[in-house]
Amino acid sequence: MGRYDPYEHAAQLGIEVIHRPIRTANGFWYPDYSLIVIRQGMRSVHDRSALAHEVGHADLGHWDDRPKHEVQADRYAAEHLIDEDEAFDVCEWTQDPARIAAELGVSGKLWRVWWNVRRQQGGHLGQSVA
Repeated sequence: MGRYDPYEHAAQLGIEVIHRPIRTANGFWYPDYSLIVIRQGMRSVHDRSALAHEVGHADLGHWDDRPKHEVQADRYAAEHLIDEDEAFDVCEWTQDPARIAAELGVSGKLWRVWWNVRRQQGGHLGQSVA
């Protein structure tokens, strides 16, 4: 299995993805139009993280942005973007959360979400890395 591609996943789900100069968020899911709008001009790691989050809303059937749905979409994005084996490997040589996120190609927020889920499940990746 290759690295998760949220653009490919969106296309498989029949979702159009466009980039626009939005200011209030990194992305929006418009279920009535099967459309995701991503803030243009973001670095690729943030673009990819935001799109995976919005694909999460779509795939989970969310129709609004209530806090519970935001948490679920963050977890969805983190689970899809972060490979557990790769995370273990990176955590072997660094404990710096920013460095880990950069090495894994995700936003710091999604790294913290992924790490916190693992901690809640009793997982262990070394010292505190979130």
